[in-house]
Amino acid sequence: MFDEKDNRCIVLCRVSSKEQEDRGYSLEAQEKLLTQYAEKQNLRVVKIFKITESASGKQIRKIFNEMLTYVKKQKVNVILCEKIDRLTRNLKDAAIISDWVHADDKRIVHFVKENFSVSRNTRAHENLVWDMKVAIARFYTNNLSEEVRKGQNAKVENGWLANGFKPGYTTVGEKGKKTCIVDENVAPHIVRMFELYDTVGLSIIQIANKLYEEGARNRNGRKIGKTSVHRILIDPFYAGHILWHGKKYEGKHKPLISQQMFDRVQEKLRRHYTNGQSQNHDYVFKGMINCTKCGYLVSWEVQKGHYYGRCKGHTNCVKKGFIRQEKVEDQLCDLLDAIRPQDKDVLDWINQGLKEKNQEKVTYTNETRQKHTDAINKIEARLDRMYEDRLDGVITDEYYQRKSEEYKREKRGILEQMEGLEDRVENYYEIGLEIHNLAFNAREQYFDPSTTSEQKRILLKRLFARIELDTEQKVTVIPSPAYEFLATWMPRLNLISEPSKKDSTKRKTGSLEPAHPVLLEGRDSNPRPIG
Repeated sequence: MFDEKDNRCIVLCRVSSKEQEDRGYSLEAQEKLLTQYAEKQNLRVVKIFKITESASGKQIRKIFNEMLTYVKKQKVNVILCEKIDRLTRNLKDAAIISDWVHADDKRIVHFVKENFSVSRNTRAHENLVWDMKVAIARFYTNNLSEEVRKGQNAKVENGWLANGFKPGYTTVGEKGKKTCIVDENVAPHIVRMFELYDTVGLSIIQIANKLYEEGARNRNGRKIGKTSVHRILIDPFYAGHILWHGKKYEGKHKPLISQQMFDRVQEKLRRHYTNGQSQNHDYVFKGMINCTKCGYLVSWEVQKGHYYGRCKGHTNCVKKGFIRQEKVEDQLCDLLDAIRPQDKDVLDWINQGLKEKNQEKVTYTNETRQKHTDAINKIEARLDRMYEDRLDGVITDEYYQRKSEEYKREKRGILEQMEGLEDRVENYYEIGLEIHNLAFNAREQYFDPSTTSEQKRILLKRLFARIELDTEQKVTVIPSPAYEFLATWMPRLNLISEPSKKDSTKRKTGSLEPAHPVLLEGRDSNPRPIG
């Protein structure tokens, strides 16, 4: 039957799903069947090609092309395969195989389990069988893809990720019913990315470097790339939403950040990629100061070892054209001194007051959060029951869509209330203490020789929302909420601390005695007079 002088053949094994492997269609089982067939037919297997169940479409195409290249280059005329759908499931590949076998009388493809072969000498009715089986295999693939898409769409509509991997989360559950839960080892690094971009103001490259310093690694144990950082920063999944085919769905997974933080990050990213310009020098005030007359940025350059700035719009905007960096810093430091606590004792009073006030807010927050959580659990239970009723045909798709959107809107409203609650109360003590410590140490930190230009910019951005320079070289600022609070609060506290210190020489005064009523307003029903 075969040319004994050239009895070489190759074997192709393919498993397209884990279920097929469990049913006895494993690669090992196929290889054994095909090699035994080769021995009976006096064929010598020279190479075995395998396509695993985890292979992507691109990988399947690569192996298929490698097989064809090999048989053409090595002039192998026989291909052994278990069934037609193991070799090809589309008309394009079927046409390629047909062209290959019809190019030489010696070429033949055996489909062992189907007891069927294709060659140039295949009769007309056998070619018809070949075409029908290719069409059936193609229909099977298309139908399988359609069912997969339907299942994915249903899963997304029900609030769960359909496929893929999200850093910061891990999947649990059985196949087809997997859900996402927070990965406590990775999630803090994801939250840190958003915080560094939102509040600290680092660039994406700087965030990648900072995370590496803090111990964050990718799945290969290397530094997280800037592309991965950017992909995470623009993904609404981390704020509780699933983006699927251009449409946003409400997710049931636990968000890592608030919607407000996500929106702020997106706005900053849009500004960066719309107006961002590369900088070659690490000036302290680069991109930070605008001209009050024309609105252009003040640019900086080095002359004789000193940094000078001037308006980029018009050279005559600022008097004398240039302003030295030291002159700007002197004016800003006067503003820093205006919010500085008088001494360390004042910080101790603030610390004690924040601790007591924080406990009250924690109690209130826990009670309110529990009420919101109960309401969300009721909504999710309703959605789950409706989803089952929809599958069972108890309710129509139209009714399900209408009511599910109604419940999801209600859930979003509750989540927004919870986010607002967290924004007002979460880390109350830590944030308050950090603000006052910033005011106390800002000047020293700024002029510390070890402080880098980037760290100085971060410090200033936390205190000033905008810095401007007028034509008389006078600096004006638009304060951040933190600076605005400190500018109002700190002078009053410093003033009150003076008489209380004098009084403390006569008798012992607690750090939060009513001698400081402004610190805990309304705390005492019978306050004694100040001083």
